[in-house]
Amino acid sequence: MNTTGFEQYQLSGEIQKALAGLEYQIPTQVQERVIPVALTKKDLIVRSQTGSGKTAAYAIPVCESVDWLENKPQALILAPTRELAVQVNEDFTQIGRFKRIKAAALYGGHRFSIEKTELKQKTHIVTGTPGRVLDHIEKGTLSLDRICFLIIDEADRMLEMGFMDQVEAIIRELPDTRVSMLFSATMPDKILNLAQNDLKDPIFIDISQSNSMTSDITHFCYRIEEEDKFKLFADVAVIENPERCILFCNTKDQVDLVYKQLLQSKIPCIKIHGGMEQDQRLSAIQSFKKGEYRYLVATDVAARGIDIDDISLVIHYDMPLSGDTYIHRTGRTGRAGKKGKAISFVTSKQTRYLKEIETLTGYKIQELVEPREEEIFSHKASFLEKIKEVPQVRKTKWDEIDKEIMKLRFNGGKKKKLRATNFVGVLSNLEGMTAEDIGIISVQDTLTYIEILNGKGLMVLEAMKDTKVNGKQLKVMEAVEKRTPKKPMNRKRNYE
Repeated sequence: MNTTGFEQYQLSGEIQKALAGLEYQIPTQVQERVIPVALTKKDLIVRSQTGSGKTAAYAIPVCESVDWLENKPQALILAPTRELAVQVNEDFTQIGRFKRIKAAALYGGHRFSIEKTELKQKTHIVTGTPGRVLDHIEKGTLSLDRICFLIIDEADRMLEMGFMDQVEAIIRELPDTRVSMLFSATMPDKILNLAQNDLKDPIFIDISQSNSMTSDITHFCYRIEEEDKFKLFADVAVIENPERCILFCNTKDQVDLVYKQLLQSKIPCIKIHGGMEQDQRLSAIQSFKKGEYRYLVATDVAARGIDIDDISLVIHYDMPLSGDTYIHRTGRTGRAGKKGKAISFVTSKQTRYLKEIETLTGYKIQELVEPREEEIFSHKASFLEKIKEVPQVRKTKWDEIDKEIMKLRFNGGKKKKLRATNFVGVLSNLEGMTAEDIGIISVQDTLTYIEILNGKGLMVLEAMKDTKVNGKQLKVMEAVEKRTPKKPMNRKRNYE
């Protein structure tokens, strides 16, 4: 890995400031190889597993290239799951924060009318799932004529989920002059055919997944029958005593069952699967990211969209039915150069899946014997002590940036013929303010939301109470995010 920082790419001050706030110091291997090529606006095919830092690899050059003055979307990112679309949208927002880049996420389970309203505003970046993006295209609510970048993320997952026809339909609607980048952990023939047909002389970058799989993650398995799985998990959890762990199941019914068994065993946990409402799924991911729970029970919906560096253990409670799925699940651990462990529970009927995984990864998975009673007993006290602790809520990677930002709400928008440039001009002329202190501006029909950076929010709030915008005196106040009330965690636990 290169020991030179991101300054080698001659990025704008706004992007470099955001990267510093996000504590991006040294590029990962995929970032080191993708960023300089993407900045030259060449088409790319990139083979890189999850956890390699690939989102920033394409987000940084796209944010660098975006023209803030252009109101229509300039980049379209397609993601296979709602969770990944939301995560990628957050990453673009944070990396482009000081450049005032406005990103919007489009996905099923989210109100179409809200997305439609958001797309009427200045929007630079759009991330979304193929089905919802295609809905907006067909209804004429997503403008494509200024699209300069197309990113297809997790292309192999798109193929597995049957989205490739929708992806190809979207591609046919885009300008031929765009730059296209395709990212995938594996490269099936259909993915390569798509790249050959729709990309222009693409440069192929291969970040070897085998090296990462063997050096950062250790792989083990237990031979076990279905009815004995939960007892084995309970024993393994005591011995491993992970900081954070994901248990992957193949069905939502299995997730519900294991989740119930964990709660009955007094192990605080949270669950996520496709049968849950979208806001419940996003809330569960956020709670897990913040460290409110150490154990997450999930279907493969969580194999994408969870960007957490300190998951120490992944348990394949149900064996994945393909080697590709094993790679994506296991990629939740061993991230950002940290060590991880993957443990698979293999029933007698699933031996062929284990062999397929070993063939694909080129890695022999070591078989373990079930823990002995004396071994379990020796670790029990430490396990119970950790379980009883109230988890310390972790900071997210963008907390450092957010802490000096205040969002203001003005009671005027498009109906008063106000535009983002009107606000930029007025705010920049306030004493002690510059354009660099102004963040994302969202002008709606009757309201405008503006982020004030660098701790200057209170100063601007007071100044704007007596300052007109485009000849109009607007009411201004701090915008408070509306949050869905969460049920408090049960801190009183019985561990007898």
